Amino acid sequence: MQNKTISPEAAAALISDGDTITTSGFVGIGVPETLLKALAARHEESASPSDLTLLFAAGQGDGKDRGLNHLARPGLLKRVIGGHWGLIPKVARMAVEGEIEAYNLPQGVISHLYRDIAAGKPGTLTHVGLETFVDPRNGGGRLTAETTEEIVRLMEIDGAPMLFYRARPIDVALLRGTTADTAGNVTMENEALTIDNLAQAMAVRNSGGVVIVQVEQVVARGTLNPRDVEIPGALVDAVVIADLSDHMQTYNTAYSATFTGRYRAPAEAADMMVLDARKVIARRAAFELPVNGVVNLGIGMPEGVAAVAGEEKLLDHLTLTAEPGVIGGQPASGLDFGAAVNTDAVIAQNQQFDFYDGGGLDLAILGMAEIDAQGSVNVSKFGPRLAGAGGFINISQNARRLVFAGTFTSVASDIHVHEAGIEIRSEGRVRKFVEAVEHVTFSGPRAARLAQPVLYITERAVFRLRSDGLELIEIAPGVDLDRDILDQMTFTPIIEDVAQMDGRIFRDEPMALDVDLLALDLDTRIVYDAESGRLFINLEKLRLRTQADIDRLVDQVHVVCGPLPDKVDAIVNYDGTVIYPEIEAAYAEAVRGLEDRYYRTTTRYSASAFMRLKLGKVIDRASGAHVFESVEEARAYLTRGS
Repeated sequence: MQNKTISPEAAAALISDGDTITTSGFVGIGVPETLLKALAARHEESASPSDLTLLFAAGQGDGKDRGLNHLARPGLLKRVIGGHWGLIPKVARMAVEGEIEAYNLPQGVISHLYRDIAAGKPGTLTHVGLETFVDPRNGGGRLTAETTEEIVRLMEIDGAPMLFYRARPIDVALLRGTTADTAGNVTMENEALTIDNLAQAMAVRNSGGVVIVQVEQVVARGTLNPRDVEIPGALVDAVVIADLSDHMQTYNTAYSATFTGRYRAPAEAADMMVLDARKVIARRAAFELPVNGVVNLGIGMPEGVAAVAGEEKLLDHLTLTAEPGVIGGQPASGLDFGAAVNTDAVIAQNQQFDFYDGGGLDLAILGMAEIDAQGSVNVSKFGPRLAGAGGFINISQNARRLVFAGTFTSVASDIHVHEAGIEIRSEGRVRKFVEAVEHVTFSGPRAARLAQPVLYITERAVFRLRSDGLELIEIAPGVDLDRDILDQMTFTPIIEDVAQMDGRIFRDEPMALDVDLLALDLDTRIVYDAESGRLFINLEKLRLRTQADIDRLVDQVHVVCGPLPDKVDAIVNYDGTVIYPEIEAAYAEAVRGLEDRYYRTTTRYSASAFMRLKLGKVIDRASGAHVFESVEEARAYLTRGS
């Protein structure tokens, strides 16, 4: 078998006018920089190839010049179908100015399209994208007036709406690995991700196209362990040895053994985040982390949640993931985003989206740029600025719980954080909470209709999605409701009972969040006083979010009350307690079970009139429960009863 190694120039010559090409990469990971440069150089010299269609899933660039930005040449591209555009501003400018046809499809859909093209299927059928800008009723993912072809179709399957994304042959794949043998077998031992390389190679091979792979080195045939081969040589037409400056592990890191999984990073290596508005948001979002749950953290503001989880000793009790295939460990940030240290596994991107689309995420924490009165979110397009959705649509539509995280306003805001709360020294010039978003990347009405729990967390306020719109549920200490919140919105949210954000969020020291989320202090919260024969249950500032939270509470009551010979009187403190709406029925059922088994009389108290009203609705008053404003009143009732 001939040696498949060729020069970058020879590789670029394999691409013809009008070809459809696909490229590998995620941000700055796995991008075939040498091949992209060679393609751009050939076009500069000869104006060929021309009129290419570019198909890519994840964003591949540094927001400036690298990655797919090399292809932003007049005449080189005719059409671009991409998942995330924010890191390729030069190509995005061509789209906005009408120089090319442009589509934005969900990253996970394009990832799955590679597999479906490889399998000879007509396209990808999925619910992902319904009621967003990708839905044909809202534009079908087309970004400009010059883009006319419909590539997304609305269909009905067993009475339910679905979207069909049409497959297309792919002529050329520009991919990247670490080592190839002369027969074209490719390993990826120094890569931080495997992404969709195998699926892309299969799709192009079965389309009758050409697969070209950029690598660090070429070795003799038979040298590679077949278990290490990610792209079999039977799928590869040509191999190019890259200039090492064009083969960095990420656009920020030349090489780190911790990103490959070869070594593990010590926990103490992570730097503490500075306590600013970004950390305040990350800390409040961390209160939503599910113990033993699977979590996705988006790029940008949500990246800080991983650092906070590390500070709070929670990483061993969560599985953090990222859409390109990272499972477990701690995701990296910035131009390292997509890589991670101390991972449990790294799988293909299309498999990760299988898991996400099927509902595998217990929680997703994503960024937000524009939010409207119905809870819809835009992160994809703002006037002439084109960011694209990336994996946002797949993730936001399918996570069991969802948190959007971001500053309340943007551009030139000055927010000072201190122990007593926050001080807004100057307001951002751009309002994020608007009457209607420009681009629907996430549909609030659809989420509300499907009863998906959604929170919107900023440095000064927290909102919850309801069927009738956004409800303001928390504000930061130091914030004026009218001046700093309502006056900075173009709509008025629902306001019923507004709590103050937890004071620990604004102090430098760790918040002891592991104690809260792991219920490490339940033995001190549930105490039996033998002298009075009373059970004291202190739920002050406790967040009951999931069935697991209820189960832990019930189990501890069993531990305390199980050995007692008789029923007891119970006094329950609900000051600052948060019971999430989706578990109210389950909580009420658990309370009734405990009352039947262990309690003679139950009294409850809370300083919040709204909580007292809520308890009256959630807990069956026929059970003999009583809700008071203070502990003194609760105790007095029991004394009178005795």
